[in-house]
Amino acid sequence: MRVIIQDNYDKMSRWAAEHIAAAIRKHKGERPFVLGLPTGSSPIGVYRELVRMNRAGELSFANVVTFNMDEYMGLPHEHDQSYWYFMHDNFFDHLVDMKPEHIHILNGMTDDPEGECARYEEKIASYGGIDLFMGGIGVDGHLAFNEPYTSLCSRTGVRELTTDTRIVNSRFFGNDPEKVPGKALSVGIGTVTDAKEVLVLISGHNKARALAATVEGGVSQKWTCSALQLHPNAIIACDEAACGELTVDTYKYFLDIERNERL
Repeated sequence: MRVIIQDNYDKMSRWAAEHIAAAIRKHKGERPFVLGLPTGSSPIGVYRELVRMNRAGELSFANVVTFNMDEYMGLPHEHDQSYWYFMHDNFFDHLVDMKPEHIHILNGMTDDPEGECARYEEKIASYGGIDLFMGGIGVDGHLAFNEPYTSLCSRTGVRELTTDTRIVNSRFFGNDPEKVPGKALSVGIGTVTDAKEVLVLISGHNKARALAATVEGGVSQKWTCSALQLHPNAIIACDEAACGELTVDTYKYFLDIERNERL
């Protein structure tokens, strides 16, 4: 596991965007580059920088296929809190060469949620799997909507949202947890860790305990983010504020090892 520690959120976002851009540029062959994407506040800075690169002619998305992590159940596309709306408003609509047919987001309005999830897994497989999956984590360490005690081998499926998650997300629903959907469709932990590379963004003091559990704790269903310890190409990009619960030795180790990588 690599842990990239940056001074602040903006620098963390730029590092992550540059890493993703480098991976897309490096990709060769007719097969598209397959990119997994999250929603939430964590990736907004990354999306902003990727859009800047794209509009400046520095990065093309013409041969990029995307799969989003999750979607609320019961919210239509046009609802301003649906993840379909979020992704188009914050990212897809601003890219000059993103092909609409290359965008894949789970359908939260489906009459057949289990079938929708199975088809999503099949679609990912049809492209040869995901090359790089970017994600963020919640304060309890959940990755996508895989709440604590979700199987670390889980695949795309229906997820019940915990009261804590609904309370945290209620800030987008007029601070009323009852307005937050109680279910979502989400990729599984196994879906994410099947990717060739996983890049997780962790920022802010409120994520410090989750970062420590991801990096220093044992592998446990209590902290679904801890599954990243088993991935051969996992990267954590974080800011200083998120490092408050790391031991000094761990903090210094990752600063030192990354410094040596640049030399």
